[in-house]
Amino acid sequence: MTQTLKLLAQMVLLVIIYHACDWFVTATGLPIPATVLGVALLFLLLLSGIVRLAHVELAADLLLKHLVFFFVPVAVGLMDWGGVFAEHGVILLAAILVSTAVPVVVVGLAAQRAQRAQKIQG
Repeated sequence: MTQTLKLLAQMVLLVIIYHACDWFVTATGLPIPATVLGVALLFLLLLSGIVRLAHVELAADLLLKHLVFFFVPVAVGLMDWGGVFAEHGVILLAAILVSTAVPVVVVGLAAQRAQRAQKIQG
């Protein structure tokens, strides 16, 4: 029973963070989705130690474990967009490939540079 209450409390904390960010985005008109702002805020709270990993770990593990179920409605909704994919499929594919390749290359180069700098220092 205590595990269930702990999970519920952690879920409530995550929901509070989301709703606070949703309110902030609505109040300020910030052009960032509340979910993205919520992830950034949670990261900063974890980094600063205000929220410890133990405060959200159980809920986060449960949500990550069942993440695939959150994409089912999106996948079903995409079936209505067949005409868009047929008409603009090549452009969409190119955008997906470029938006995947650029971060991989940038992160790879940054990691190599950091590794070289670490070898020089140590």
